[in-house]
Amino acid sequence: MIDLSYKPQIVGEKVVLRPFKAEDLPYIKECLLDHEVIKLTGSTTDFDRDAVIHWYDTRNEQKERLDLAIVDKSLNILVGEAVVNLYDEKNESMNFRILIGPRGRNRGLGTESTQLIIDYVFKNTNLKQLTLGVYDFNPRAKKVYEKIGFVLDSVDKNDLEFEGEWIDSLNMVLTRDHWMKRHV
Repeated sequence: MIDLSYKPQIVGEKVVLRPFKAEDLPYIKECLLDHEVIKLTGSTTDFDRDAVIHWYDTRNEQKERLDLAIVDKSLNILVGEAVVNLYDEKNESMNFRILIGPRGRNRGLGTESTQLIIDYVFKNTNLKQLTLGVYDFNPRAKKVYEKIGFVLDSVDKNDLEFEGEWIDSLNMVLTRDHWMKRHV
């Protein structure tokens, strides 16, 4: 069993990862309705305000996952989220995902956020690996994940239909051993 009930504040050079707050809602909405976020995450344009409020209001109570807001230090606003979820007891593994909205792109905030949360998880749990999925039409994210140390594990062919085209999902993995070798 994994215990991620403690929700830290992690401070980097450009971002702060922290628990969600009620005042984040307008920025969360901006991120969730952003065309690029919808495309790259395989989401829909459906936005149920009450459901979204409930979802983010309950993130800090979750014990088997870690959901943190990504706050741009220069603007002092939420620009995305970093999440570690889907505990796999057999493989001592969890899934990582990140979402960066329009105000947070192309400035290294996603890269720093990814490194910060992954370092936190490996330093504060006994997980053996983190996994993630990234759609093949998102080379920017793939490059970030490779820079952090994730490697391609498998491909789910034709996993997402987007605007009439089938997109593969690339499954990537970062083992604790590989992470440790990079942090010696």
